[in-house]
Amino acid sequence: MKEGVSSKKRLRSLKEARAAFLRSGKSVTGWARENGFTPALVFLVLGGKRPCLRGQSHRIAVKLGIKDGVIDE
Repeated sequence: MKEGVSSKKRLRSLKEARAAFLRSGKSVTGWARENGFTPALVFLVLGGKRPCLRGQSHRIAVKLGIKDGVIDE
């Protein structure tokens, strides 16, 4: 199954992605665990410390809406 962000959808900035957690009342740690990621890696992606080119950081960025891409599950 492939999941991705439509190329017509506006991508979020890192700041907008972090703000979405505040608006939703959901913690980054909770979101990470619900989606099968380590909280530390999600924090690295949100902090701009990972290039998100492949692997889990790519999947995190696509799911957060900060990168256009496809997730092969």
